[in-house]
Amino acid sequence: MKAYHLESFGSINGIRLREQAIPALQAHDVLVKIKAASINRRDQYILHQTYPLPARADIIPLSDGAGEVVAVGKDVTRFAVGDRVMGNYFVRWRAGRIGMDIMDQLGCTRDGMLAEYAVLHEDSVVQVPAHLSYAEASTLPCSALTAWSALTNVRAGDTVLTIGSGGVSVFVIQFAKTLGAKVFVLTSREEKIEKLKALGADHVLNYKTNSTWSKAILELTHGTGVNLVVETGGIDTVAQSVQAVAMGGEIALLSPATTLGKVDVVDARAILTPLFVRCITLQPRFVGSRLAFEAMNRAIEQHNLHPLIAKTFSFDAARDAYHYLAAGEVMGKIVIAME
Repeated sequence: MKAYHLESFGSINGIRLREQAIPALQAHDVLVKIKAASINRRDQYILHQTYPLPARADIIPLSDGAGEVVAVGKDVTRFAVGDRVMGNYFVRWRAGRIGMDIMDQLGCTRDGMLAEYAVLHEDSVVQVPAHLSYAEASTLPCSALTAWSALTNVRAGDTVLTIGSGGVSVFVIQFAKTLGAKVFVLTSREEKIEKLKALGADHVLNYKTNSTWSKAILELTHGTGVNLVVETGGIDTVAQSVQAVAMGGEIALLSPATTLGKVDVVDARAILTPLFVRCITLQPRFVGSRLAFEAMNRAIEQHNLHPLIAKTFSFDAARDAYHYLAAGEVMGKIVIAME
C-alpha cells in the first residue's frame, strides 16, 4: 500500500509518500480501505513539534479519515466487511474521563489515516452516518467532536460565541442551532459574514474592525454576555472572551496557542479576577470519547447535517493540503480524497 510518513519534523517536505506492506490483522482488528481523510490545525502542531503530546518518529499523519472495512480479525464482533467506518481520535478512550493511560491518538502516537489502508482495533471504530459521503465523514473525528464536546452544557435559548470560521467553528454553528441556541461568530473577513449567516449564525462581527469585540457582544446581549464562548483563538483572545461571557457562564478552551494575530502581554488579573467574581468556568475540551462520537453521529443523522468542505485535494497532492491550511482563512474543512 501507499502511505505518507512524517520522516522529519519542521517542514511539509518532511512528509514523504512510501510503498509498504499492509499491516497484519490481530484478532480484534479491522482493515479499512481509506476513502477520504481530512486535516486539522493539530496536524500542523505535530509537524512543527508544538503539540503537547510528542509524535512517534516516522508516524503516518492525520487523525481523521473514513473508509470501508475490507477484512476483519477472527474475533471481531462489532463490524463486518463492507461497513463504512471512521476511526476515533483517541484510540483507547471509550467513555468517562480521559487519562494519561488512554492518550494514544491516531496520527500522533498511532499510525493515522493518510494512507490507502489503516488497521484499527474494533473498539476504536465507529459507523459513518448513513447520509454522509466518505469525504464528509472524514471531517468528523476531530473538529466535529471537539465542537460537540464544547457544547455539552448548552440548552435551548442559550447564547454561544465562537471565534473564527475553521472546521470547529462551523460545526459549533451547526450543532448550536440544532440545540436552539443563538450564535455569535467572529471573523476577520467581510466576505465571510453572509456565508456564516447562511450557515445559521445570528450575528457575525469582524474582529479586525471591532478590536474591542467583547464590548460589541455585551451590547448585542443587552449587557448580559453569552452563556458560552467556544475559545478557539487561545492566548490572544481569552482576555476578551472573559469579558464577553455572562455571569455563571463558561469558556470552552480548545487551544492554548495564539492563532488570530500578534499577542500582547496579558495581565493574569484581567482574566482571573472576572473568572472568580462572575463565577465563570474555564473548561478545556479535548475532542471526545468513542461513545460521545457515536452520540454525535446520531444527532447528525437526526438533523440531516452535512459538514462544510472548503477544498478537496487528491491523495498524491496531500502535501498541498498542508500548505493550504497553513495559508489560513479556511472556512470549513480540507479533505484529501483517496480515489
